[in-house]
Amino acid sequence: MTMNENIKTLRLQKRLSQEALGELLGVSAQAVSKWERGGSLS
Repeated sequence: MTMNENIKTLRLQKRLSQEALGELLGVSAQAVSKWERGGSLS
């Protein structure tokens, strides 16, 4: 499983939206979306 697949799978298991996960991590929902699409992980 790739990093982006892991992020999405774990987020969905915790029933978090991209926005909610972003708030917990201090990043935007757009950043979470980019990570889940396999964009930059930095």
